[in-house]
Amino acid sequence: MKHCLLGIFFFAFLLLPWSVSADPRPDNLLFVANQMEHTVLLVDPMSKQVVAKVGVDINGHEVAVSPDGNFGYVPIYGNTWVGKSGSNGSTIHVVDLRGGRTVAVIDLGKEVRPHCAHFGPDGLLYVSAELANAIYIVDTKTRTLVGEIPTGATHTHMLVISPDGRRIYTANNEAGSVSVLDLQKRTLLATIPISKKVQRISISPDGKFVFTQDQETPRVVVIDTATNAVVRSISLPRIAFSSVVTKDGRWLLANTESGKLFVVDLGSGALTKTFDTPDVPVLPTPGEFALTPDGTHAYVSCPQGGTIEILNLKDWKLEEPIRLTKGVDGMAWVPSATN
Repeated sequence: MKHCLLGIFFFAFLLLPWSVSADPRPDNLLFVANQMEHTVLLVDPMSKQVVAKVGVDINGHEVAVSPDGNFGYVPIYGNTWVGKSGSNGSTIHVVDLRGGRTVAVIDLGKEVRPHCAHFGPDGLLYVSAELANAIYIVDTKTRTLVGEIPTGATHTHMLVISPDGRRIYTANNEAGSVSVLDLQKRTLLATIPISKKVQRISISPDGKFVFTQDQETPRVVVIDTATNAVVRSISLPRIAFSSVVTKDGRWLLANTESGKLFVVDLGSGALTKTFDTPDVPVLPTPGEFALTPDGTHAYVSCPQGGTIEILNLKDWKLEEPIRLTKGVDGMAWVPSATN
């Protein structure tokens, strides 16, 4: 009954319906979670305008988009943050990106605080199930839970999938570790201790290195995926929250709660540039990165500033941001000319 009532409410919350197929431009749209408004947005990065807004449960932090660009998926985490007490989500909302409306709610069967979600090469959706110490596997065609992979650690918060589709790497926030999972065999291969606490995770385009942010010491820890061992640390002036490697593999971008965006030369490990972004005096903490498909720009969500900052990676200049409302967080690209 609970999920039925929620479904009725969220269908009624639909705002600004639209159609992707009506837009003939080969541009991309951003699918953005706003955890404070309990919505997801479709944003046109060219006009910097919201073209659709859909209500979801409390709260969706991260999003994923189906490979065909037709559906968006919003894991419902709960009304709090990792390591904090509060409600525990148990569902994933399915949004029709053509019609701009919620069309289904996937029930995971129990309260697990689902958070980060990515599609694997097999077309299945892999979702971090924080309270289950696992990665849940969802068949989006049947909209059912079809399996799980244990991570061997608590507070499994974020994940990345290797470019070859063979491995999943998870950041286990409060456990301070990174887990290595065999995606095909659905088994735990290794758990790598990092610190007392880590935050978020990224991977190089060639899949050779994984990066996670130490929350005790201002450094980004680098893991060699061939050996599953820490090979070096990149020191920073402030503790970093999330990171991404540019598509050419040359630069690491990292953001901080102090409102700084750092650019690191991965060849030398040197900090080469620093930019100012909205600072984060309270939760929710900084957001995440989304590189444009052509690799020319990095989009950085700033929940407390209510903006998506835009860094031009050719000119190394901050462009005029996309101004939204407080709470903007997880992002994923949607091709607007799909099919």
